Amino acid sequence: MNTLQDRLKALSPAQLQGMRRGIEKESLRAQPGGGLALTPHPAALGSALTHPSITTDFSESQVELVTGAHQGVEAALQELTQIHQFTYRAMQDIGDEMLWVSSMPCGLPTDETIPIARFGASNVGRAKSVYRMGLSHRYGRRMQTISGIHYNWSLPGLSNEQYFALIRNFRRQAFLLLYLFGASPAVCSSFVAGRPHELQALGEHTMYMPHGTSLRMGRLGYQSDAQASLAVSYNSLEGYGASLQDALTRPYPAYEAVGIRNPGGDYNQLATTLLQIENEFYGTIRPKRVIFPGERPLHALRERGVEYIEVRLMDLDPFVPVGITAPTMRFLDVFLLHCLLSDSPPDTPGEIAELKHNQHHTAARGREPGLRLKRAGAEVSLTDWGGEVVAACAPIAAALDAAHGTAQYSQALDAARAALANPDSLPSARVLASMAQDFANSFVRFARAQSLKTQAALRGLPLSEEQQARFTELSRQSIAEQKQIEASDSMPFEVYREQYVSAQRLGVPGR
Repeated sequence: MNTLQDRLKALSPAQLQGMRRGIEKESLRAQPGGGLALTPHPAALGSALTHPSITTDFSESQVELVTGAHQGVEAALQELTQIHQFTYRAMQDIGDEMLWVSSMPCGLPTDETIPIARFGASNVGRAKSVYRMGLSHRYGRRMQTISGIHYNWSLPGLSNEQYFALIRNFRRQAFLLLYLFGASPAVCSSFVAGRPHELQALGEHTMYMPHGTSLRMGRLGYQSDAQASLAVSYNSLEGYGASLQDALTRPYPAYEAVGIRNPGGDYNQLATTLLQIENEFYGTIRPKRVIFPGERPLHALRERGVEYIEVRLMDLDPFVPVGITAPTMRFLDVFLLHCLLSDSPPDTPGEIAELKHNQHHTAARGREPGLRLKRAGAEVSLTDWGGEVVAACAPIAAALDAAHGTAQYSQALDAARAALANPDSLPSARVLASMAQDFANSFVRFARAQSLKTQAALRGLPLSEEQQARFTELSRQSIAEQKQIEASDSMPFEVYREQYVSAQRLGVPGR
């Protein structure tokens, strides 16, 4: 069985119904005027270290909301909505902050003023903050304030080999997701102050790319000269693990110059290697496995294999309250199955270079008429290639519709097909059109208005007493759990740090 149709037939309806997805959504807390909120993580939201649903990302001002894994798209969205509702109620009690609805940040203060997330006095909490301090030395704090949605996805019964085949195909065709769902074509000029860039001036304090889709995923986003030297292969778990192990253990001169600690004894970073820890590696998709307390992610992967994949290139949709819609999630489900079921030859260094080119071109110029991408040494039209992918997804959408007794997967595919033919309907184009029509081409004024609208919508939704009580109890439990962790710590932090970053903790290759 080697055609996509044959592989699709081999999936049982029970397996398709067993597909699970969860969402992680990052958002900056912003002041009513559109500047970054500099207040601590609201105490009513519990401990960012231990809360299962509400944490912080890089910055103390950057909330991350996390759902569980769900068999239904609507169930995942419902949980995400309820977490938002509770979060907004907690924020309302301490002032009038809002969650910024755009992936590109609100008005930012000077780099050193952006607060790094704090996780308490325990060794694990201190390590999280020191890691973020390392990111600020390596990449600057502004880059870390970019926010997005991570889509965690699994299908029962898949092997490591199948997950890595999916990942290779995802990377080949990721341009389509940037084109269809990119929603960050413009940015506040405070984000690029003092940095080289290719953006054009638009309105007051606003920079943009006329045909851009996702500046977040382009050269301005999560990029680094150091990581540019990493041509990580996804041909096998062993090869992927070896690439990561090298980056996690290879000293990097620029980071050695920064040092582990400053002359005053405060920590600058966790390590002087190319990557401090696994999470520092910026990929559009990652193989993942739930870790045990204190376990390194690479060790978990090597010991127990891939459990799910994390899609990392989705922008926040500023036009919907929780940043993602059910049709978008259904398209992702279809797209990921297509990546799984299609032939997936090994990647090569030449192809990896092409994929990077395609990502940057689509991010900066995706809606440019006639834009061409690289494929196997030749050039192909983005919309033609995207049309091929969408057409190949049709039987997969039909199979998912049959398994779930719906027509919504095929409808999501129809919407993608229509968007390929009408770039003005894309979120990135709608952002620019709305900015021009109502906000004098000001990115901050547009995003602030959408954030206020979202704030009102989510505050206006009913949250039952039972749901409110459940989240309040989760917050209380998380604070108690953080105190317990802090009370049980006995190891000096430096000993903890040395043990945590040691190569011995990375697992045995080929397990």
